[in-house]
Order: sequence, then C-alpha cells, then structure tokens
Amino acid sequence: MTRVAIVGTGANGAAIGADLALAGEDVVFIEQWPAHVEAMRADGITVVMPERTINVPVRALHLCEVATLRETFDVVLLLVKAYDTRWAAHLIAPYLEPDGLMAGVQNGMTTSVVTDVVGRERTIGAVIEITSALTVPGVVDRHSGPDRSWFAVGAAGGREEAVASLLRHSGAVEIVEEIEATKWMKLVSNATTLATTAIVGTPMVEAASIPAMRELMLRSGREALDATIGLGNPVPPIFGLRPGDVSEPDSVVEVLLDTLLAGFVLPHSTTTILQDWAKGRRSEVDDINGHVVRTLRTLGRDAPVNRAVVELAGEIEGGTLRPDPSLLDVLLERAAAATQ
Repeated sequence: MTRVAIVGTGANGAAIGADLALAGEDVVFIEQWPAHVEAMRADGITVVMPERTINVPVRALHLCEVATLRETFDVVLLLVKAYDTRWAAHLIAPYLEPDGLMAGVQNGMTTSVVTDVVGRERTIGAVIEITSALTVPGVVDRHSGPDRSWFAVGAAGGREEAVASLLRHSGAVEIVEEIEATKWMKLVSNATTLATTAIVGTPMVEAASIPAMRELMLRSGREALDATIGLGNPVPPIFGLRPGDVSEPDSVVEVLLDTLLAGFVLPHSTTTILQDWAKGRRSEVDDINGHVVRTLRTLGRDAPVNRAVVELAGEIEGGTLRPDPSLLDVLLERAAAATQ
C-alpha cells in the first residue's frame, strides 16, 4: 500500500485526505492549526457536501510532531499556501522515500520550489480545482464533491500515475505534458476570480453578475493570459475543457470563468482569499496577482488591473481597508489610473 502524507490539511487537504482514508489508503494528515488537529483526533474529519456528508477517522499530526516520525512516505501531497511551500517541503523531505514523489497540489507556480528541495525526478506538478471552506475545526464545507472536482498532474520523469491514482479518489484527473503551462492557466483563472471578488467581499457568482465587476475580472485574467503567452507557453485547456474550447485567445478567459462558475462553485461560494481575510490571515495575492505583475514587468509590459488588485489587497491585509462592494469603484479608478 502506498504510504501518503498530506502536509496542509485545511479545507482542500482535509477533503482529499478524507477521500483517501475512505478508500483505504494509508494516509497521515500533517497540519499547523492545533485545534483542527485535536478535533480530527477526537472525532475524525467530517466533510459536508451538497449530496452527502462523510466522517472518517484519520491519523493527524501537529507540525511539531513531524520530528517524531519513524516512517517514510512514498508520496507527499503539499496543500499548504503557495508562500509556505519551501519550508513545508524542507520539513517533510527527510521522510520522503529515496524514490518517493512530492506533489504541490496548490495554487501558484510552486513546482520549481518543490524541485529545488527534492530534485526533478521526485517532483510532480499539479493543478487543483476544489471549492471548499474550513471555519470549524474538523469540519470541511466542500462545495464541489468528487464528481465536480478536477486535477491535472505532470512531470518530466513520467511517474505521474502514482499521484494521479490517489487524486482520482477526489475528482477527475488529467495527466498533462505541459504542467507549467497548465498551472499558468489555473493562475489565469485565479487572477480572474480570487482576489478581485474578495476585495468586494462577495461570493464569486454574485460578483460576476455585476457587469462592471465581470469586465474587471476578465481584464485581470487577460493580463495573466498575456503573461503566460508572453513567456512562450501554449494555452492548454483546464477544468475538463477540450483544446477547441480555448483555441480563440480573445475568449479564453471568459470561457474559463463561465466554466468555473457553472461547474465548480455554489452560489454562496467565496474564494480562498476572502476566507483568509475573514480569519485575519495572509492571502496568496502576491503569489497570484503579484506573479502576473512581476512576469509582465520582465517582459517590458504593465499589468494595471493586477497591480491595482495587489495594492488594494495590501491595504486590506494591512488593516486600513475591509472587503466591501464599495471597493469596486476604487478598484476601477486605480486600474484606470495605472494605465495612464
């Protein structure tokens, strides 16, 4: 049996871990929220989905207990925030089998970070699309169950199936040749929705129903698309789409947005960034929108919308602003000023 460690068992990590445990896999949860660990130890992990609720006993460890491990793992799934990838990979690397695999199942461009830590032959790149939330320790509110969740995996070494076979317990999985380009396409989607809708403090579906907001979201995504194309990357389909669905550059971002809203979220689903802000936590804005700004800058181009998003997000995280629908006008003004 494959021995699996999941480092970062928040909403998505715990949901995937619950599916693996339910399927009989040998999985260990490693988590940094103490109350969450204690709740899982006492009562197992509960995952509430629109169609059903599951509760599964699991083995959960605090981060500080990693040093007490006397076992190694065949596969490590990293589901920490993008900015936590490097230290988390270093933390668990001593417990990865010499021929084991580590996959960053995260937002952001983290594959190269994992490679830095464990080497190219032990790295798997991954893309994830699950909508979920975690506010009560031990209880995940998963808005998209396994039948409405999607992953992509890819690597240079051709060992993707070892990770794909695990993730299939949690959703549809595609093995792709261009994993970096595929991760960029997820970043295009994230740049469209995550921070933009978080700034105005509304669910994604509600935000996208406002014409001015929807256009701003699309502009943000188009800047990200310009960045990946500018790097010479192809434009592969994600979310189960086919190549023909993304063959027209002018419509790609809108296709991704409409596919996401129709197939992967509920009317009340908010983004992970808004959830982080509600908890007083740092978000992944810099790893997503900031990455777009930096990439286009290296290409000699500007990213006015993403730059405005990063600026406003910084003020929210600094405590001078709070997410609110009124910030749409501020965001529009700053994006317009940035183009002048």
